[in-house]
Formats: sequence, C-alpha cells, structure tokens
Amino acid sequence: MKPVLLVTNHVPPDRVPGLIALHDAVGLELAIYDGRLHHATAGVEDPGVPFQRLRPRAVHALAASGRHRAVVATSAGRVALPAAFSGARRAGVPFLYWTGIWAPVRTPAHLAGALLMRHIERGADATLAYGPHVAAYALSRGARNVHVVPQTVDTEFWSQPGDAAAARARLGVGAEDFVAVYAGRATPGKGVEVLLDAWRGLPAGPNAVLALAGVTGTDVVALPSGAQALGMVARAELRDLYAAADVVVIPSVATRAFREPWGLVANEAMLQGTLVVATDAVGAAAGGLVRDGHTGIVVPGGDPAALAAEINGLLDDPERHREAAAAGARAAAQHTPLAFAQAVACAVSTVAADTPPR
Repeated sequence: MKPVLLVTNHVPPDRVPGLIALHDAVGLELAIYDGRLHHATAGVEDPGVPFQRLRPRAVHALAASGRHRAVVATSAGRVALPAAFSGARRAGVPFLYWTGIWAPVRTPAHLAGALLMRHIERGADATLAYGPHVAAYALSRGARNVHVVPQTVDTEFWSQPGDAAAARARLGVGAEDFVAVYAGRATPGKGVEVLLDAWRGLPAGPNAVLALAGVTGTDVVALPSGAQALGMVARAELRDLYAAADVVVIPSVATRAFREPWGLVANEAMLQGTLVVATDAVGAAAGGLVRDGHTGIVVPGGDPAALAAEINGLLDDPERHREAAAAGARAAAQHTPLAFAQAVACAVSTVAADTPPR
C-alpha cells in the first residue's frame, strides 16, 4: 500500500505520538523542509515514522512522484504548500490542506499570494481544520469536505504528575504563595506585554510570582515586581511549573499577521489540572477547549484590565475555579494522539476510497 505524504516544517516533540498513531492507521511518509519555526521548541531529530528532509523547492517533485496515494500539506511555508498542491495535481492524487488559519492574514506576502491561496483552499480535496473555528473559516473561503482534527499534545507525558514543590523551590516561593505561569515566546501576537501590564495593575505583594517560561530579560522592556523571566525551560521543568501554578495565562492578541491557531499550552496545562485563563484570540478558546466558566476562563484579547480582574480574583480565592480546572483536565484528556490520527485517517478515506484506513 502506498503511504500518505505529509509535508511539514519542524516536528515538535508533542506531534510525535500523533504522527506515529497516524502511521499505524494509514501509512505515512514525512517530508520535513525545516522552514520557519512556529513552535517554542525545535523539531525532533527522529519523528518516529519514515521521513526525509528536503528543501522547500524539492517538495513538488516528491509530491508528483506517484509514490503516494494522497498528499497532505500544512499552511506553513510560502513555497512548500503550493509545491505540494501542484505536485499532487501532477501525480493525480488527492490533496489535503491542513490549516489552523481562522481569520484573514494581512501581511504583504499573504496579500500578494491571496489568489493562489484561494485556489488551494477551494481546490483541496479535503481540509483538515484545527477546530470548529477553523472549519467555519475554511467553509467561508469555499473549502469542501472539511474535517475537524483535534489538536493534541503528548498526553501521556503531560498528564504525568509534575513536581510542584521542585518548581516552587526554583522560583523561590513557598507552598502557599500564588504562582501564575506564561509559557511561550515573546513575539508579536503572543500578548506578553498585555500580561505584564495586567500584572503591574495588581495589588500583588511578595507572595505572588509571575513565571515567564520561554521569555528572557532582553525580550521585554521592564519586568514588573514579582515577574521572573526564566528563558527556555525543558519540557519536564515546564510540566513542573504547570503543576505548581495556580493559573496558566495565554494572553494572545490578534494582529494583522497572526491569530493564535490553537495554543497547545492550554492542552499541556489542563492535563496537569491547572486552571487556564485565555483570551478570545486563542484558538483553543475559539475552538471550544477552553470554555469560559466551564473548562477555564476566557477574557477579551488585548484588555489588560479584564485580565488583571481575573487574576486578582484568583489571588483573593485561588480555589474558586477548582471545578473548571477539573473539567478542563477531562476535556484535554479527550484530545489524544489517537483521536488526531482517527480524524486524519477518516479524511484520507473520503478522498482515497480504494485504500480505507487500517
């Protein structure tokens, strides 16, 4: 049976279990072109499935080779995506577009390629959407045969109990002190400055700490009292931080160039049973994983006052959203690598009917 070709850039560690499950379901070959890094961690050396590394411009020839029964490509990559689409058309095999875009992207490059993107969106034999928010946008763009694919992390790793005591010791805080955690880069759209503005507005004393994982002291103009820039943090230490946190904040904001497609930090933190406060510019909130008052808290993007009010409420009563945190853990536990693989396999079976999923 011919494999399915998946064209992507970096493969972060959390993608590996899902790719292995997908390989078991349909047979898979990865084409990794190592384009722009879209995750906080670098790609793995070995994704655990058959793969090759190549330049983006070599994608067309591989997709057109006739060695695959379908071609899947992600929305990342200015050259790789159209090369994979045109190669699949040359080979006469189905093309599946995997996307997390749920709002117009208005950078000069995207505006220049708008007609080409519309052609790919409408011409794809199936669309794999990060969540219902992405599916709705894809349908509005003329996509057909749209499938919602659960966004997942390595659920086995992130659900293992973290060492909260060790994390609090590294932060220099006691067991009763309040800890808020941010995990991600300090790039436009991530909302780090909004979070810092919210923190500055709190009546927080020395018993409250804001831990910024993935952020260095040079990434921000000035850190407010109680904030610690931790730089890059290893996965195991990040899991410990989630376990130690009273809340994990995802403060993303919408920009002309960026709308948070999902925010896997939500999955990671929720699997530790930690409350997540996310803005409405976060895909995990728009896609229904973080539901305000049910599985977490959702606040308006770019509104430091609203964010400060939620954090201040937690400072006064850290237990008041305990039920939401527990419900969040149950919800995140449904976003498994197997669920991801089954959704993609279902989409493949609709366009490659001669090779149903195993």
